[in-house]
Amino acid sequence: MAERLQRSIGLPIRVGLDWAERWAGLDKGFIFCWEKGRELRVENPELASRAEAGELVPLGWKGGVEKKLKVEKPKAGTLFYLATWQGLRGQSLDIDVENETIVVCSRTGQKVAFKAGAPPDEEEDGG
Repeated sequence: MAERLQRSIGLPIRVGLDWAERWAGLDKGFIFCWEKGRELRVENPELASRAEAGELVPLGWKGGVEKKLKVEKPKAGTLFYLATWQGLRGQSLDIDVENETIVVCSRTGQKVAFKAGAPPDEEEDGG
């Protein structure tokens, strides 16, 4: 996989994909997560509005923030969360798969460090 994964918000959401097409492709499931975020944007405009404002809202992946941690080091998050969050915000997908990305939650001020992790199991596909 390339160091940076990008996909334009202008492209249609893919439909009818099986598990392997969603998770085992070269993109490792990040495009599918981003597309699920785009779908969630339509289903839950209030959540999308919060995400657009920079809030790291709770989603199905590690990375959402409910309260600021007492320690100053960033909370860990997955790139699956970051991809879903970008879709929820109505952004084009732009994931740096090789390097850590830090995002600060606008509501809590909590820093979250997003980096690649293991892909989901076939039984638990996050969507």
